[in-house]
Amino acid sequence: MRTRRAILEAAALVFEEHGYDTAKLSDIVKIANVTKGALYFHFESKEGLAQAVIDAQNEAQPQMLPQQFKAQEFVDIGMVFSHQLRHDALMRASTRLTLDHAGRGLDRVTPYQTWIELHVPLLEEAQRRGELLPNVDPRVPARLIVGAYAGLNTMSYTLGLDMDVQVSELYTHVMPGVVVPAVAIRLDTAPGRGARALYGPQGAHECRHSCAGGVPPREGA
Repeated sequence: MRTRRAILEAAALVFEEHGYDTAKLSDIVKIANVTKGALYFHFESKEGLAQAVIDAQNEAQPQMLPQQFKAQEFVDIGMVFSHQLRHDALMRASTRLTLDHAGRGLDRVTPYQTWIELHVPLLEEAQRRGELLPNVDPRVPARLIVGAYAGLNTMSYTLGLDMDVQVSELYTHVMPGVVVPAVAIRLDTAPGRGARALYGPQGAHECRHSCAGGVPPREGA
């Protein structure tokens, strides 16, 4: 398992830097400090390795702190993922491969479906609690946020923007059209919310210790 993880982390660095088409298995082997035989023992091909990197974003769902409003937990999903993108090269590589059109055999449908299905139950519960505006279909904002998030990720990478700020602005502008005003004014959508959702009010302080091993992202990643 340690060898497999080392290969995945090395693959993340290479896929993030070069994309699917120009990524070389020889570079991954060198960074992971393993033999090609070890790589092929765990992953039958470059495509199989890339798929494992893509799947990582759905396998690494952190435990977030429960909130007073389910609408806040809905927001926290995206803010926590933005936090992960800053501190985890595997998450950044996973999203890049999901948005990359190379590697036609890769399953890019499941990540979108998984993220949508992660959002919907929270909004359905928010609806039962009276947090949503009348006639809001929980699946609509769930799809809207996931789709917009993917677009913002691409734009932030291309233009060198801070993804956390872009995601903050997304929720700040969208949520008033989804939830009742009494809830909207109490939502925390400010940058840095991801750390606060994971660690509480002292999230930034805690992250300095728990995220110390993270790989600094390239500007806009």
